[in-house]
Amino acid sequence: MPVSLNQILEMPNAAILAEQIQSALECEKAEREHFYETIEENRKMEFINGEILFQSPVRIEHNQATKKVCKLLDTFVDKHDLGFVGIEKILVSLTRNDYEPDVCFFGNAKAENFKTGQMQFPAPDLAIEVLSDSTERHDRVTKFADYAAHGVREYWIIDPKKETVEQYVLQNETYELLLKSSSGEIQSIVLENFVIPIRAIFDKQANLEALKKLI
Repeated sequence: MPVSLNQILEMPNAAILAEQIQSALECEKAEREHFYETIEENRKMEFINGEILFQSPVRIEHNQATKKVCKLLDTFVDKHDLGFVGIEKILVSLTRNDYEPDVCFFGNAKAENFKTGQMQFPAPDLAIEVLSDSTERHDRVTKFADYAAHGVREYWIIDPKKETVEQYVLQNETYELLLKSSSGEIQSIVLENFVIPIRAIFDKQANLEALKKLI
């Protein structure tokens, strides 16, 4: 269970803990500056809780699911001029951590402020992470809490091995599971009328049929 501010303030050593936390965060800030100086455009890197993490190459099923869901989302967003869809190398910089979501969507309210050459981005409106063995813990724990804390209104977790999608919606600053399924349809809360068959994320023919309907 996360420790609340009130619980910390009830601790006799709260002031000592605060000093220790501040000192640790100052060290972390210096490491984050180093991250910004060394980040490579051709390599997926994230800064999570004070550590620079290099992502290993993904399995083919991860790549296929990422491409399919991005094609569907990007087609819908472009057709209706709803904003900007980013894939894999978009660096989302939150108050403490920097992530590169597999797919993310920014509505026009944010996207209209993006500029040529921009390399860091605010919290998206929709984040989609495709699970892999090396990233699952962060996707389900760290990013799950961080995206919610920074107002990412909708979060999808795609499991390419089990071919399932979990859809979480922000309610009272925490995520609630709205859907977990390998069949049927998924309808976005952030993007009204964006409804796709879940199989279209994993199956080529279903993806093509879904694309035709979106176009």
